[in-house]
Amino acid sequence: MIGSLSIVVDEQIPLAEKIFSIFGTVHLVDGRTITNSLIKDADILLVRSVTKVDESLLRNTNVKFLGTATSGIDHIDVDYLKASKIFFSYSPGSNSRSVAEYVLNSLIMAKTASHPSFSEMKIGIIGYGNIGSKVKKNMDIFGSSSLLNDPILYEKTKDKSLTNLEHVLESDVITMHVPLTRDGTHPTYNLVDENFLDQLKSNVIFINTSRGEVVDEDALLSFKKRNPKSTIVLDVWRNEPQINTELLKQAFIRTPHIAGYSYEGKIKATRSLFNDLNDFYRTNFSFSALFNQKNIILSPKINSLEYTAESIISQHWNILEDNISLSYCNLEKDERAKHFDSLRKNYPTRYEYASRVISINKSANSVDLNIDVQDNLKKLGFKFSKK
Repeated sequence: MIGSLSIVVDEQIPLAEKIFSIFGTVHLVDGRTITNSLIKDADILLVRSVTKVDESLLRNTNVKFLGTATSGIDHIDVDYLKASKIFFSYSPGSNSRSVAEYVLNSLIMAKTASHPSFSEMKIGIIGYGNIGSKVKKNMDIFGSSSLLNDPILYEKTKDKSLTNLEHVLESDVITMHVPLTRDGTHPTYNLVDENFLDQLKSNVIFINTSRGEVVDEDALLSFKKRNPKSTIVLDVWRNEPQINTELLKQAFIRTPHIAGYSYEGKIKATRSLFNDLNDFYRTNFSFSALFNQKNIILSPKINSLEYTAESIISQHWNILEDNISLSYCNLEKDERAKHFDSLRKNYPTRYEYASRVISINKSANSVDLNIDVQDNLKKLGFKFSKK
């Protein structure tokens, strides 16, 4: 049986053909084109967030294992999978470091003279799971004060470090890290509504890397018009890939759902699916034997007289280069969707901080960093080499 399975895989899952072919024949497809007829004879279906998985997709198919290379599962009808006895695998936390680094890089670019320094800044983190906790850890390094809100986590743990939403909304920065939910005692659909926004500072930096439907986009547009000094950072949008062009124009950082798209994050998700397939089919294949990740050594070029941690980080990744061009707004509707997806499909390889090595030597072009800056960068994951 193993080796002869039929496996349909979203082509955006890295190393898919090499890694999963040990289980059977891999068919790479565009995730938006996956249909019931396409997967009729598939034993295994591996998707990403662009594929909605429900009864209409899976009914009368041969699928026994459904995996998503994502940490979010709002595109998956988990109840149907359970009722149909289809094994479900996902990758919680795989891209958490990538998203946390997106938040820090965004803040470095978005912070202006009118904002307090990081050491005096209050960071409101809404959703304190894998990602939110790493955002706090990164901001702690710079001495920021974090206000945390996660009512579901509080009900489970009674953690006194978690506070109410109204208190968190007084922060200089609001960053969203919640799952998309429509039911239950604390639904997040349209959580960011007019009432939410009315409580924010007029010069707030608002960041959303969770899901577009968490935000009432009309309310956010209205807030921005009333508060021109506010800064909007959006990686996720309602109705992707047909996104709101008016909101696009108002966002300072406007990226095509790539916050979690680090190379390392993608590989972690692939490894997670591979391990679950091993468990499901009771095999003992080795991921490391099929893929040996090398440490990518990239030393940033320093051309600034002020060698701060922030300047090094922004040279490692200038997040503004990932912005969706405003020319998107001039495209025909169908072309917008194609363009948005092409930005994700062709997104250049981005490595996490831990893959960066900063060279220190006594040459004129070397990095001359004080001990505190080096310490902060090391805590973020950067490595140093001495020559």
